Amino acid sequence: MRLTGFGFAGCVLRPGAMALLLLSGAAHAQPAPAGPPAVGVLQPTRRPVTESSEFLGRVEAVNRVNVVARVTAFIDKRLFEEGAEVKVGDPLYRLEQGPFQADLATKQAQVAQLQASLDLAKLTTERQRILLRGPAGQQSNYDTALANERSLAAQVQAAEAQVKLSQINLDYTDIRSPIDGRISRTAVTDGNVVSPSSGVLTTIVSQDPMYVTFPVSVREALDLRDRYATAGGFNAVVIRLRRPNGKLYEQTGHLNFVENTIASNTDTILLRGTIPNPKLYEAADVNGSVRELVDGEFVTVMLEGVQPVQVLAVPRSAVLSDQQGDYVFVVGADNKAERRGIQLGQSTSTVAAVMSGLSETDKVIVEGLQRVRPGQPVAPGQPSAQFEASVNNAAGDASQPKPPASGSAPGNSGNAPAGNSK
Repeated sequence: MRLTGFGFAGCVLRPGAMALLLLSGAAHAQPAPAGPPAVGVLQPTRRPVTESSEFLGRVEAVNRVNVVARVTAFIDKRLFEEGAEVKVGDPLYRLEQGPFQADLATKQAQVAQLQASLDLAKLTTERQRILLRGPAGQQSNYDTALANERSLAAQVQAAEAQVKLSQINLDYTDIRSPIDGRISRTAVTDGNVVSPSSGVLTTIVSQDPMYVTFPVSVREALDLRDRYATAGGFNAVVIRLRRPNGKLYEQTGHLNFVENTIASNTDTILLRGTIPNPKLYEAADVNGSVRELVDGEFVTVMLEGVQPVQVLAVPRSAVLSDQQGDYVFVVGADNKAERRGIQLGQSTSTVAAVMSGLSETDKVIVEGLQRVRPGQPVAPGQPSAQFEASVNNAAGDASQPKPPASGSAPGNSGNAPAGNSK
């Protein structure tokens, strides 16, 4: 085939060249301009949320006793089962008592001897007093007898004190538990000599209730004070614990102490609360009762407000984050998307509590965020039925808040134009 009149005179176009020419012409066709992106919007609603803060803490026994020997003696017998729970007054060790019993008997004999001398001195004094009435009596004899009586009375008192000391030492050979609690293993076995310088024989820690202590930064401590000081103080919050395995502890506790100084090396202040630690069950193979909290255990401490507070809430998937902080997109004048910086409060994984930056009349973009840019016109509308159903299902989640966390939230990954979904 030959084409003339198009500057291709004398040229023959092959079929492949003809197709390339047609495609080149089609590439110059422009698509029709698209309208503003459709987005789903919701207005913030007020919901009750329970304010909560999390800290790393440690469980501590309320009472802790290091059992030591008060006298020097051989250990006759250990009377407790290692790892068992003991009561006040339960026998723990029996030391060799023979030498102490003999010493006590000697001191008691000395008291009896001195008491006999004192009785005789009293009779002598009385005779000298009677003789003073007649011509045979002398004042000097009476004074001497009276002085001897008083001297013997003092010696009797000293001897009786020695008897008490010997009785105390004898009692020290019977070592008993001073508190209720769980006892550790013994550090000294039967037949060894112990003394006050021998160190700790065993340790007893109380079991119920337990302390939980946790350091709080000064900034967070000031926030807690401003939040709860006028709302009931210690009674305005409850303590919940999350165990190392991630499970929540069923019992709740209360604050009872704030340290009076700030740790200069960490700029933190120590808070302490008490929490019950009841028996779970009795088990013979673990020396008696089993309790959930153990002295020295690391836990996550959650301080929760007793009364919920009303806050503005938006879906968590609508909150974005970048280096400038948390923000949302709202529909402004002329249906243009506006970036709005916000401050988050106590939030959950599905509901974000907004402390500042939004009002109830704002229209927050909750769907179609991946197509939104600041200043860009949008076509606002109702969110999809699926999204509204998920929001309604999460309404009850606001009563179990968690502190706001950075990073992306489930369900909105990749939707943020200039940051991470939050």
